[in-house]
Amino acid sequence: MTEEENQLVIEHARAIAKILYKNAPVEELRSLGKIEQVVRSQMQEHVMPTVGVFLSKMSQEKKQDTSGK
Repeated sequence: MTEEENQLVIEHARAIAKILYKNAPVEELRSLGKIEQVVRSQMQEHVMPTVGVFLSKMSQEKKQDTSGK
């Protein structure tokens, strides 16, 4: 990963974190353990499915590119 790509990941992760924080129950953000549970739950529900679908599509496109050569 280039430094520019790394910076983009950090910027996007912070933007996602702000949205998730805004929608997290405040009473659940009182300890590191609870914060970890909330973050994991929100990431699994909202972020990871999108990343998974994207990577799956990219993988399929890559397979088609290599099989078509």
